[in-house]
Amino acid sequence: MHLTKSWSNETTEYQVEENATMGYEYSTELDYSGLELMCEKSSNRFFRAWFLPTIYTIICLLALMGNFLVILTYLYFKRLKTMTDVYLLNLAMADLLFAISLPFWAASFMSKWHLGLYPCKAMFTIYKVSFFSGMFLLTCISVDRYFSITKAVSAHRCRSSAVFYGQVSSMVTWVMAVIFSVPDMVFSEVNGNGTCVENGSNYEDYRIRMLLSQMVLGFIIPAIVIGFCYICIIKTLIQAKNFERNKAFKVIIAVVAVFVFSQLPYNVVMGMSTQETQDCTKDNNRLYAMDVTRAVAFLRCCVNPFLYAFIGVKFRNDLLKLLKDLGCIRKSHLMYCGKRRSSVGLDTDTTTTFSP
Repeated sequence: MHLTKSWSNETTEYQVEENATMGYEYSTELDYSGLELMCEKSSNRFFRAWFLPTIYTIICLLALMGNFLVILTYLYFKRLKTMTDVYLLNLAMADLLFAISLPFWAASFMSKWHLGLYPCKAMFTIYKVSFFSGMFLLTCISVDRYFSITKAVSAHRCRSSAVFYGQVSSMVTWVMAVIFSVPDMVFSEVNGNGTCVENGSNYEDYRIRMLLSQMVLGFIIPAIVIGFCYICIIKTLIQAKNFERNKAFKVIIAVVAVFVFSQLPYNVVMGMSTQETQDCTKDNNRLYAMDVTRAVAFLRCCVNPFLYAFIGVKFRNDLLKLLKDLGCIRKSHLMYCGKRRSSVGLDTDTTTTFSP
């Protein structure tokens, strides 16, 4: 008796051909009712194809403009005089580096990856390096503000060496960010479908640990340190009776609110993704949530210049002078802005204790 096997898209039939010496034939079909069906994700792919490129393009343009102005202002006026200046310059560089990678992320969702293996690895590596360095630098800024406000006397004594300490600590943050991005560099590849993804051998064994390490190092620890620093700063400001206190409170609320709003939902969804599920609807909803919350988290790179640099009066003055030198604004407009600040009592070295 001779056995042949034929495959079709819907069912698999085993047909038994008749033996020449035996006078019968039969066929049988396997029952697939107990097998798992593939979860359909075409709607997720369609959503990614238009949503992520659109939002990434907007974030990229805003981040490039804001962070480029920060870097240009610092370099043009050589403003690296404090530890905060060093941190803000490095933060702008990290956000600018991340913004440059966003067009490649957008292109990868719209079509197949045509740039090869090493650009694929570079895209994932740049994302993680800029992500970790940005979070570490935000933490460093909070610690610097904590010491400069709550430990003002001690901080003033170290003022002469503050720039050096800022440069060393910034270098340490970049080195740590590169080290933490090594797994993404190793596991990123171009799969058989021509898509740049994190896969590779043994990736599933490390995926949960990679996600958990990103949550702990990139959110939980920075959130604890930032929260502690700002709570102590608020206590100090409550005891200080001066005209800057109310403005400083607003700055603290804005900084904390942006941090929580942009990072908390993304990390919650990322934590949920570590749990396996057999529910196709739940899995699809989780993919939608991951895409949306990740896009919100990416907004941080274009909001940082307004929260940490443009809010300072001295920095705004230098920025306006730079725009005047570049011919972007008129001298009369610059003089009007200076008079307006003086008339409302804001023409000081810093509007708040948070301004560089």
